[in-house]
Amino acid sequence: MYKKLIIALIICVLCLSPIAAENWDSFAGDVNHSAYRDGESGFVTNLWTFNMESPVHCSPAIYKDYIYVVSDDGMLKAINMEKGHEEWKLDLKSKTNSSPIVHSNRLYIGCEDGIKAVNINTHKISWEYDCNDVQSTPFFYDDVVYFGCDDGHLYGLDKDNGKVVLNKKLDGKFKSSPIVVNDSIYIGSTNGKLYSVGTDKEKNWDYTTGDQILSSPSYVNETIIFGSTDGNLYCLNESDGALNWKVDLNNKIISSPTIDENDNSVFVGSDEGNLTCIDTRDGTVKWSHHAGDKIKSTPALKENLIAFGCDNGNFYVLNKYTGLEEFTYNPGTFLFNSKITSSPAINGNSLFFGDDSGNVYSLNIEKHEVPGSMQLYYSIGVLIVVLIVAVVVVKKLKK
Repeated sequence: MYKKLIIALIICVLCLSPIAAENWDSFAGDVNHSAYRDGESGFVTNLWTFNMESPVHCSPAIYKDYIYVVSDDGMLKAINMEKGHEEWKLDLKSKTNSSPIVHSNRLYIGCEDGIKAVNINTHKISWEYDCNDVQSTPFFYDDVVYFGCDDGHLYGLDKDNGKVVLNKKLDGKFKSSPIVVNDSIYIGSTNGKLYSVGTDKEKNWDYTTGDQILSSPSYVNETIIFGSTDGNLYCLNESDGALNWKVDLNNKIISSPTIDENDNSVFVGSDEGNLTCIDTRDGTVKWSHHAGDKIKSTPALKENLIAFGCDNGNFYVLNKYTGLEEFTYNPGTFLFNSKITSSPAINGNSLFFGDDSGNVYSLNIEKHEVPGSMQLYYSIGVLIVVLIVAVVVVKKLKK
């Protein structure tokens, strides 16, 4: 009897565990911004390109067999991760710069006219909450959806019906995405302050930087790490907001920091064009890789690799220990380069990101395999033109 009961409980735990792991509850998937999920058994990594028909600045959200992407014009699309085919789409009828999150078959997306919850099964809007422009990517915590808004308010809405659970008036506008840890919400404002607010609606503390905070904070070992457009990366105590360390990276930081807890490292890009690796314990710079243009993309982490996009149209994959390039992918060519401000997401060996041309790409990060780029088509086109011109010239010479 007891043996059967124990076996039944084990089966239940095994069945429930993958469901919990599938959720994509925040910007870049978690409080570390690793943007990584283990691929399910049997998942095949394929190379493909999918056009959204409008620039893609958001980060894809991974859930089950699909990635969910929103283009700037407010078109939400579910794309099959293996095949690169559109499964369904929904016009949100509002522009958006917020990235989607997914929890238990429901998407939550910030738009210019507020926030919307979309049922993945029916492909319809479950509820929406009207407020000013929401560029802050929501965070799902304890059945509440938290986000900041351009009206200077921090909101928490009930996941099922969108009813207000928290409405805290702060200052400035919120472009930064919140994280929630141990019943405290952390979010940066355009007024240069990082706020800590309890889920009980009481403000814990705030910390003032020298300029706007557009970067979303990360969490590691009881500390909050975030960047500011004053050029500094900050590390504060979770409990009281005291400064542990800060590092001057010489230019605006819009990219959000990505944490590697195992290696005590934080990775962050800057408008200086560098991706920098810093020790989370004391702020010591381990290495810095110069990409050549602004890095607004938040890096994604897989094992010994760190991956990110750049304003020069290149996508970089580096060794996380040395900062040396493993490989670089340019989807365009000199005449057709598009900025990559979208932050990548990784499922197993498949890496996904979007760019300003409106394309979404699937790469094999382990085998360094990429889909065909515009460079290839451009080269073929030039070759065809040259051959046609050569044929015409030869014919004229024969006359």
